[in-house]
Amino acid sequence: MTKLSVNINKIATIRNARGGVLPSVVEAAIQCQSFGADGITIHPRPDERHITRKDVLDIKPIINTEYNIEGYPSVDFIKMVIDIMPEQVTLVPDGPDVLTSCAGWDTIKFQDYLKEIISEFKEHGIRTSIFVDPKLEMIEGAKLCGTDRIELYTEDYASQYIGDKEKAIAPYILCAKKATELGLGINAGHDLSLENLAYFSEKIPELAEVSIGHALISDALYFGLEKTIELYKELL
Repeated sequence: MTKLSVNINKIATIRNARGGVLPSVVEAAIQCQSFGADGITIHPRPDERHITRKDVLDIKPIINTEYNIEGYPSVDFIKMVIDIMPEQVTLVPDGPDVLTSCAGWDTIKFQDYLKEIISEFKEHGIRTSIFVDPKLEMIEGAKLCGTDRIELYTEDYASQYIGDKEKAIAPYILCAKKATELGLGINAGHDLSLENLAYFSEKIPELAEVSIGHALISDALYFGLEKTIELYKELL
């Protein structure tokens, strides 16, 4: 079954809006795992507008599933990830001024750059994934970068799903097949929700992991965290 990694950035956003320690991202990570999440994802940014460096450190000891740290591979980020030693690092191309991830890597243009960084992580035994748009040339470029996995950027799928779900999923099916041919694992994330996740999962049987944060935490406001994780797991 496809694994569900819960992104808890929004928990930190709520905490930071008021200051103090509530809600606790550590407790959220503990509870998500106890409720059935297969992993915890965080995306620390330099301005610490949600997840802080302290959070990254504090969460590590309570992980009993998988820890996935996303981020732009700055010198500080690379050092932090190697110090923490998560099970997976996901590289995204967005700089410090970007509100949320909005594009995948150009794996052709930045091939040498990514290859060097990925090599460093793999030397430390950290599984690597890189954020990519659903384009065949980007999948082929990702393979040449030496990554273990790709994370398919699913905003286009989510935005087109209501209008024409077959058209929306088509490029992802092609890219998933290509990735599998090349021996790449497949993750996916961005705007996946209770509405569109089941169809995506059904059509991409090679899918190893989805990382879901904004929609899942929003749903938890209505259904509760335990029930929400259960609902997402059922769709997978």
